[in-house]
Amino acid sequence: MAQASPRGTFLEIAAEVKAQIAADPEMTRLPAVADLIQRRQVSRGVVLRAFDVLRKEGVAEPVPGGRWRVIRADEQVDRRPLDARIADIITADGLEAGAAFPSASALAGRFGVSRPTVTKALDKLEAAGVLASAGQGKARTVRAAPVQKEG
Repeated sequence: MAQASPRGTFLEIAAEVKAQIAADPEMTRLPAVADLIQRRQVSRGVVLRAFDVLRKEGVAEPVPGGRWRVIRADEQVDRRPLDARIADIITADGLEAGAAFPSASALAGRFGVSRPTVTKALDKLEAAGVLASAGQGKARTVRAAPVQKEG
């Protein structure tokens, strides 16, 4: 079987994935890159070009961990950095100075990211003086309310 030219293949893949998204309102992630590579017999670059088309059209966006998530037209997404979204927990949950802060594992589940990603954001909040760490394996505590930046 002759291999089709990759020149239009990435557009075909983008159209195929877009049709899957339209047909399945519950779909939240794009198919895995490896699955598309195997199914379509194309290179990783071709699949990533297809995903880039979807990104430019506002249909999908990359997320930490190498996956891509579907963006729905009616969906409101907070695009602020993770450390800013985590800092909002202090205000939203009414946490005061000295209060225990949720664990990295709990935050990872809440925000749908990996624990190492959360740990980096928590480290930024510690450096900013918002959180205090009691050491390895100990619960972080609130040191001060985050400073709201004028936007």
